[in-house]
Amino acid sequence: MIRVVVADDEALLRAGIVRLVEAAPDLQVVGQAADGAAAVRLVRQERPDVLLLDMQMPVMDGLDATLAVRREHPETAVVVLTSYLTDDYVLPALRAGAAGYLLKDSRPDELHQGVRAAVAGDAILSPAVAQHLLKAAGDDVTGRRAKARRDVARLAPKERDVVEALADGLSNAEIAARLFLAESTVKAYLASAMAKLGTTNRTQTAIVAHEAALH
Repeated sequence: MIRVVVADDEALLRAGIVRLVEAAPDLQVVGQAADGAAAVRLVRQERPDVLLLDMQMPVMDGLDATLAVRREHPETAVVVLTSYLTDDYVLPALRAGAAGYLLKDSRPDELHQGVRAAVAGDAILSPAVAQHLLKAAGDDVTGRRAKARRDVARLAPKERDVVEALADGLSNAEIAARLFLAESTVKAYLASAMAKLGTTNRTQTAIVAHEAALH
């Protein structure tokens, strides 16, 4: 059973999200929070597998809550579920360590898949978020592209191939098939690449790849 904490400051929406999450037989809501600070406290108390949270909340917003949870409890994956598709939230949340970014108009099955993917170490983005991410990551803002290219240059050829395939949205199994490698070898190359890039999840790694124009 995947244990989930839901954080949203709107009570009716929060109740609806809880019902949607628990409609899946393998997902269980173990706590609810109305602000980011309460969400961090619940994560500390319940040690859930996933924190599902909104971005704009009182006391502590979703971005600060993401940073706090990833710093204090890295075993808990963070999935954003929000109405906000803006530069103020998308890339900052993903760079802060969010494993996924979903919009509230997502289908129930997309929500369930997003929670499961986060636990599996993968990531899922709403289609509109993916398009926004590609555009934002492609902009050479404050030299990020140059830095990303320097970081990628430190990768071994096979590590680079794995990261490029990851940026194409492939799973580990699909990467293994593309590169004619064992899935365990893909995982090893990806872990080594992430250590060199200073990233902590697949989404952050894909962002670096897009910024370096590997994709």
